[in-house]
Amino acid sequence: MSAYLIRRLLALIPTLLFASMIVFATVRMIPGDVIDMMLSQNDIGADKLSRDQLVAALGLDKPMPLQYLYWVGALLRGDMGHSLWHSTPVLEEVLARLPVTFELGALAMLVGLLLALPIGVYSAMRQDTPGDLAARSFAILLLAVPSFWMGTMVMVFPSIWWGWSPEVNYVKFSEDPWQNFKQMIVPAVVLGTSLSAVTMRMTRTMMLEVLRQDYIRTAWAKGLRERLVVLRHALRNALIPVVTLIGLQAPLLIGGAVIIEQIFVLPGMGSLMLDAVNQRDYPVITGVFLVVGVAVMLINLVVDLSYGLLDPRVRQR
Repeated sequence: MSAYLIRRLLALIPTLLFASMIVFATVRMIPGDVIDMMLSQNDIGADKLSRDQLVAALGLDKPMPLQYLYWVGALLRGDMGHSLWHSTPVLEEVLARLPVTFELGALAMLVGLLLALPIGVYSAMRQDTPGDLAARSFAILLLAVPSFWMGTMVMVFPSIWWGWSPEVNYVKFSEDPWQNFKQMIVPAVVLGTSLSAVTMRMTRTMMLEVLRQDYIRTAWAKGLRERLVVLRHALRNALIPVVTLIGLQAPLLIGGAVIIEQIFVLPGMGSLMLDAVNQRDYPVITGVFLVVGVAVMLINLVVDLSYGLLDPRVRQR
């Protein structure tokens, strides 16, 4: 297991290097020039001298491959660069926003699992009953309703009907945990509910497959209680593909958080990335994508390692 873990961690290095090359080059191909935006907003004037000075000050006068090498060298020293607009360290901005996105993602994943697993298991155990049909219809409905639409409806209609709207003034968890939870639970429910549909259907499908296995029939024949058969014999084996799906949902969770953070005015990584894209702030965009890439890869690594815990027959060597 330790050798497998070391190999997987080492494999992250070339993957991150290749991904960083793509992101570094792609963000500089976004239509619009950051220099023109700065000159127009600061009213410096578009004469050649001031433009050349600004380009040189921001380090954009060098060829792109050389800029990338400088960026990688600084990154190896723990420096992710500075914002082109605010001159603040990118690492500080990312670390300030990361807890918000992490909390939102963790709560959304918890809400999604608490909703998907029980309903999926119940739907499989009561196949083709009215309860199963209702559960499948509910999953299809969630698949058809995007999270941004659901979030918009939560923000608009309760304020019209009952005069209530979610709190938009963000409160840190360290300052007031309960107020922070009340503010984060609504967007987490919206995002988690939207993501739970696929997990719900996968849980039902895998449970139906496992329940038809011979060892499950043997457990029923021995007179074991339904709860014991489901929890001890069927669910653990059925969860392996479900856990894989959860790992694959990590990018969707982060992508959904970008929109949800905008709707509910949360100062997370999503809002930071959108602001950076609008301003063509290349170091911030690259830094955010790098952190997101590392998070997604680590989540998938944890998913792979969890197989051995769910099924003793699965061991990584």
